[in-house]
Amino acid sequence: MTTRGVLYVHSAPRAMCPHVEWAVAGVLGARVQLDWIRQPASPGTWRAEFSWQGQTGTASRLASALRGWQMLRFEVTAEPCPTAEGERYSATPDLGIFHAVTGMHGDILIPEDRLRAALARSKDGETQLEAEIAKLLGKPWDDELEPFRYAGEGAPVRWLHQVV
Repeated sequence: MTTRGVLYVHSAPRAMCPHVEWAVAGVLGARVQLDWIRQPASPGTWRAEFSWQGQTGTASRLASALRGWQMLRFEVTAEPCPTAEGERYSATPDLGIFHAVTGMHGDILIPEDRLRAALARSKDGETQLEAEIAKLLGKPWDDELEPFRYAGEGAPVRWLHQVV
């Protein structure tokens, strides 16, 4: 079964850009050339977006290929398909990688065992429940990536055609 998604490279140093392309090409099994534009949120870095199509699990393979690279900020999304829920991966140098399962409307689906663990940590006084839920929803990653998501003038525009 195939799905499709988008790779958002929010910021990468210029020297890293070809390595990102090689890593993505290795996962997809085809030559990849990203359209890099300057990232105004972090002078000296570049950003790119790439729509992909592949087997279910491609988003996790892309995220694995790029994870741990210092100075690289990215997100990978995969749309749900008949055999799998959607996915979202977010990565920053400071926070590492975040993974969430997404439903057909883009909502984050939190497994009950993760909710139970968050409740237990808050009940034991290790943390506040609000902070635990924020982490489960990826809020720290969203907060850090938000300035990078807006690329400024010249950013590609993605028109959405599906009405929900």
